[in-house]
Amino acid sequence: MKGKMWFALLALVFLITGQSWGQKPPETEKEFDEGYQNRIGLEYIDGVYIPKDLSDALVQLNKLVDRDSKASFKSVPEEEAVHKLFFSLGRWITRNWGFYEGSRLSNSIRQLGVYHPEDMAVLIIRSFHRSLNQQPIDVKGQVAAIQAEQKKRLEERIHNGTILYEEKKQLKKDTLDR
Repeated sequence: MKGKMWFALLALVFLITGQSWGQKPPETEKEFDEGYQNRIGLEYIDGVYIPKDLSDALVQLNKLVDRDSKASFKSVPEEEAVHKLFFSLGRWITRNWGFYEGSRLSNSIRQLGVYHPEDMAVLIIRSFHRSLNQQPIDVKGQVAAIQAEQKKRLEERIHNGTILYEEKKQLKKDTLDR
């Protein structure tokens, strides 16, 4: 009896610790790029179907979201719908459809000109809302708006940024005369 208990305990320890040794993150940029190239070709990642493009993503959302949820999502104004669902559906999309690590959907959206995973999720949520309301999805217009917002955020960060350290280098007089 004692032997079986020790065996069960030992097996449990190995099962728990084995998970932490299962897969290590890439250590070099080359390893990351190889993993990324592999992932963007996969139809399924961790058992989850990855849509191939934006239109396939909208088809999948239509299948995944129940009728009542679609009706309430459809009835809300677009900006409110995007804002409300960003932290629920948006997080689900970025995590399950592999936007941070790379997937065929994130690669497809990158080719449209949207590079940040959160912006990719916003593009999908807004497009889904428009498709439910039978409005033009206007991918080019959405991409242009996202790029303009990214540029604005970058300029604000640069303008409002704080210099952490400034170094002034003394030049020797003979280097100025050349």
